[in-house]
Amino acid sequence: MDFFEKLKRYEIILGSQSPRRQELLAQTGIPFRKLVRETSEVFPVGLPPEEVVLLLCQEKAKLFEKELQDPAVVVITADTMVAVDQSVMNKPADPTEAFDMLKTLSGRWHEVLTGVCIRQRNKEIAFFETTKVLFRELEDWEILHYINDCQPFDKAGAYGIQEWIGIVGIREIRGSYANVVGLPVERLFCELKNLLESPAGSYV
Repeated sequence: MDFFEKLKRYEIILGSQSPRRQELLAQTGIPFRKLVRETSEVFPVGLPPEEVVLLLCQEKAKLFEKELQDPAVVVITADTMVAVDQSVMNKPADPTEAFDMLKTLSGRWHEVLTGVCIRQRNKEIAFFETTKVLFRELEDWEILHYINDCQPFDKAGAYGIQEWIGIVGIREIRGSYANVVGLPVERLFCELKNLLESPAGSYV
């Protein structure tokens, strides 16, 4: 049976308010509806970045236990973070913190990690993807212009690769571009197929 025919048996829920994730998932052709549940996004200090994104996407998925009682429901949740030397950068609280983050990223490589959890009633797949990103040396006025113009306070590491600072400031990326935007859709598409084809009751 064609995969998209199989999808008609299911209701796919994207548990994210990010318009970037919604746009990326829509481009795969997977039908879904958005349903957002608020979460604190708290994690233990000192936890490695890959464990942080896995923990947070799985915690977000737990908020949909009611919907997941229906075996036809599949929930997708995700969390994206920026890391420099294994130190996590979350979302900046204000312009000063955003400036400090971008100044730290200027002229050096960093990693963008996205954890994704795909849950059905009795099945789950959780994974993370890592992309390496290199900024050129950014001038202070460029950082300030971007912060004032784009207000990147909802973005890990204080930037969006698809926005002005990414277009003029990023010299090289190694790995998935979509992962940096916020959802590694190539891996997600493959893992969703794996989940729907795996036996009931199995965990991957």
